[in-house]
Amino acid sequence: MGTSSLRTLERNAMAVYDVAIIGGGPGGYSAAIRARQLGLKTALVEDAELGGTCLNWGCIPTKALLKQAEVYQLFLRAEEFGLRADKPTVDWAAVVGRSRRVAAQLSKGVAYLMEKNQVEVFAGRGRLTPRRRVAVEDGGAELEAAHVVLATGSRPKSIPGVEFDGERVIASREAMVVAEQPASLAIIGAGAIGVEFAYFYRAFGSKVLLLEALPQILPREDEEIAAGLAESLTQQGIEVVPQAQVEEVKRQKRGVALRYRVGEKEQTRRVECVLVATGVQGNIEGLGLEALGIRTRDGAIVVDERMQTSAKGIYAIGDVAGPPLLAHAAAQEGIAVVEWIAGRDRPALDPRQVPNCIYCQPQVASVGLSESQARQAGYDVKVGRFPFAASGKGQAAGETEGLVKLVFDARYGELLGGAMLGAEATELIAELTLALRLEATYEELLLTPHAHPTLSEAIMEAAGQAFGEAINY
Repeated sequence: MGTSSLRTLERNAMAVYDVAIIGGGPGGYSAAIRARQLGLKTALVEDAELGGTCLNWGCIPTKALLKQAEVYQLFLRAEEFGLRADKPTVDWAAVVGRSRRVAAQLSKGVAYLMEKNQVEVFAGRGRLTPRRRVAVEDGGAELEAAHVVLATGSRPKSIPGVEFDGERVIASREAMVVAEQPASLAIIGAGAIGVEFAYFYRAFGSKVLLLEALPQILPREDEEIAAGLAESLTQQGIEVVPQAQVEEVKRQKRGVALRYRVGEKEQTRRVECVLVATGVQGNIEGLGLEALGIRTRDGAIVVDERMQTSAKGIYAIGDVAGPPLLAHAAAQEGIAVVEWIAGRDRPALDPRQVPNCIYCQPQVASVGLSESQARQAGYDVKVGRFPFAASGKGQAAGETEGLVKLVFDARYGELLGGAMLGAEATELIAELTLALRLEATYEELLLTPHAHPTLSEAIMEAAGQAFGEAINY
């Protein structure tokens, strides 16, 4: 973090702001920039690196690691493209080092944005005082603000009886920077974090056991898409075990002994380390919530449709306010809050229009209602599918795995949601997100010319297939 952007408060100093934001992650720093654009005097309090967990220890460095794994796997496929080369070797320290450099560079970029937009950044842990001020832990100084935005994010949570030790039983943060690649590991939890790390470590040759307590991996995703990913991960050599109840994780001298149950059958396994990826919990401790009567539920701050807490003038955004637990949602929430503070009329974020992306290979992305959710909501649905195996660009690029699946209301043809499994799914999902926001119909997707050959044609074709008008499938 650029020290030029930090201001050290003198003991007992008092500064007055329109908005004070606690937390400098995507939600916090986005809110700060937009507040300054709206002419609000703004303070941002951050006790670690600017950019928060997402930029420094989450979204960004993990995507760097996953890209490196993808490149390595592409090298191994060289002969498929008519190329011959010696088998590449892996410099593990360089793999980890590159991801850290990417994160550090972007954190410096956030510091620059704070300085450019004249956001006053205070280094230290922020908390609310009974007088509705923001205290910065540096000797008792306080900020006075008409409005306070809590954007303190979240941290990994474990499961009962399993404690992190940072070496053998680790969370996602440690998984990014292990000094040596483990020969074997078990991953508890097959949500987005679990499957991404399963792919990453397996791509570089680790033996991976992926355990999920529920009947399918990626429990929040469309069943068909999740099943397709499970099959792909299995083909890659990952041992995927759904409905696995972990009963014991015991650290030993040279590894970890794992005991779990699938139905009536008990299983044991010994691995070098265990990654617990069973979710996150909001960072609500030490914020002074109790003194102001701010309500919490299930480890998150309770907010209304405008992200306001039970204390007037105090807002919570991002992970600390609960699902959808996504950086891009936090950023939109933060921007919306400061626009409301400034008196602007802006619609609240619609969770159905927030895309979800998983960056393993093949990638998974979705937005809106899944097929089962649409049926449960009472819609008469039509479903369109287009496999990348039928895509000209997919064949040319050697990326034929997966499909696009679209869900429409049969009566009006309106798009209700979509999910994808395959190459660049996390980029392609933007078209469906915009289509949902604009309440697009299948005809609007079908009649919009898509460049040929591109993977995006799969969206057009899937829309046509739902209503019997597909050309290439």
